[in-house]
Amino acid sequence: MNNLSNKRLQKFAEPTITATTYSGEFAGQYIAAALLSANTLDKKLVTIMPNVKYKEVIQKVATSGIVQDASCDFVTSGSVTLTEAVITPKELQVNLTLCKQNFVASWQALQLGYSAFDEIPKTFNDYLVSYVGAQVAAATETSIWQGTTATNGEFGGFQNLLSASIAAGGATAVLPALTGSVIDSGSITSANVINKIGNVYNTIPNTVFGKEDLVIYVSTNVAKAYQTALGGNANQSGFNTQMNVGEKPFNYQGIEIVMCPGMASNKIVAAQKSNLFFATGLLSDYNEVRVLDMANIDGSQNYRIVMRYTAGTQIGIGSDIVYYGAY
Repeated sequence: MNNLSNKRLQKFAEPTITATTYSGEFAGQYIAAALLSANTLDKKLVTIMPNVKYKEVIQKVATSGIVQDASCDFVTSGSVTLTEAVITPKELQVNLTLCKQNFVASWQALQLGYSAFDEIPKTFNDYLVSYVGAQVAAATETSIWQGTTATNGEFGGFQNLLSASIAAGGATAVLPALTGSVIDSGSITSANVINKIGNVYNTIPNTVFGKEDLVIYVSTNVAKAYQTALGGNANQSGFNTQMNVGEKPFNYQGIEIVMCPGMASNKIVAAQKSNLFFATGLLSDYNEVRVLDMANIDGSQNYRIVMRYTAGTQIGIGSDIVYYGAY
């Protein structure tokens, strides 16, 4: 038994790390892992447009009066209006210096099997790149919803796009003081969340209602409040009188509710997945991952990771979107 234990707990020498460069298609795989691990992207809650090197045009078509009484002649009827929205991914980068001594012990523990994860990074390079990738994913998820293009390290997010669309008479706001909007505002709690979501639901345009990919996007605090409300802490009956037993269904009147951790608190958006766009150069030449061990360069224990990628968002038809929390 002791011999077996000794074999299982043998000590590994410190890994030798050579300067490594990942670029081109293989780099895209690392960037994909980092970006698509963001909850909104990982669950495909929006339309993902890969391989956008510079910019992409989203065509919007509006028609009216195209049906007419029949006749023997060809008579042009109605009108067709073409407008466009341009999505321009922003170039971003990660320039990071890490001391490998701070990570070697954790990596060795994973190799010994002391982990609940099924996929264990097989090399120290993979381990450190995946660690940084997780941080990129978190930043990406936040930027998708709250980001501002002018802010260093961020790209423009849906919340700012929707606020601009509301100001231009596009998206519908669920808040006070705007003409044509539902009178509602304020923080969302388990006591009022059902009414708040109900107001968003009632404001969904008839042209969008019933579409297969229509969902209600909510921030984390709204999702928690909704679960609490259905659990009976806000209304004593609870969902099917189950009270606190089990997760309650994330839908409202048949429309799926999805939690997006990157959304700011007290935000709700009702939109089609096909009307919200995320673009990146995912597998293009703009993607680059460099892994450099500085030991052979300056004798230090520093380990540098350089990532380059692009990301950006855009909305399609603003008038088809409802936004609670634009204040």
